[in-house]
Amino acid sequence: MTSLLTEAEIEARLREIGARRYHRLHPFHHLLHGGKCTKGQVQAWALNRYYYQAMIPIKDAHLIARCDDRQLRRIWRERLIDHDGRAEQEGGIARWLKLTDGLGLDRDYVVSLRGLLPATRFAVEAYVHFVQEKTLLEAIASSLTELFSPEIISERLEGMLKNYDFVSANTLAYFVNRPPQADRDSNFALAYVKRHARTVQTQQAVFAALEFKCDVLWAMLDALHHAYVSPKQISPGAFVPSE
Repeated sequence: MTSLLTEAEIEARLREIGARRYHRLHPFHHLLHGGKCTKGQVQAWALNRYYYQAMIPIKDAHLIARCDDRQLRRIWRERLIDHDGRAEQEGGIARWLKLTDGLGLDRDYVVSLRGLLPATRFAVEAYVHFVQEKTLLEAIASSLTELFSPEIISERLEGMLKNYDFVSANTLAYFVNRPPQADRDSNFALAYVKRHARTVQTQQAVFAALEFKCDVLWAMLDALHHAYVSPKQISPGAFVPSE
């Protein structure tokens, strides 16, 4: 990339990155949505993904702390409310715990993080560090995987409700609430990135930030597949399905 792109070209490049690298293409998701996972594999996915869900508001709090724009802070803190809720039993994290409850996982065990795969911990914490250490523009650009999440959520709801008798619409309530939030958040972040990426260098940094975030999500599924699908080498101390 040697020439400055227009806003339309920036968006097209970002969407092309998602089309090639977003984790809905990962083999583990094809198994999960196609009804090919065992209950233990679904449990392992939900348990490990919990750490990502729990750390998202911490990541966003770091972003807000670095921001001297009051309007941006006001808009971005809606993400904290979406995940943490305004009360104890509200928000995305609470709904994710309803998912792990519904799958038969002990809530204290899930929240303790004792069953995490090491690669899950490393990937999620790498994302938090990225947001802390990179420019504000790169931090915001890294959130743009939300551009592609409504499609994967639709596949997940349809596939899991159709194929698994151990899940219900109530169990999967987290995914019902997310698409409108993701649309709102990604539209704002996309507009911000297009408006502020005004040099070749910043445009390159924006694309690299989205690629990095796609890599984080992909690495988490690589770890799950390796531990619970093939060759089934579960890390010492990580969750072991009872089946």
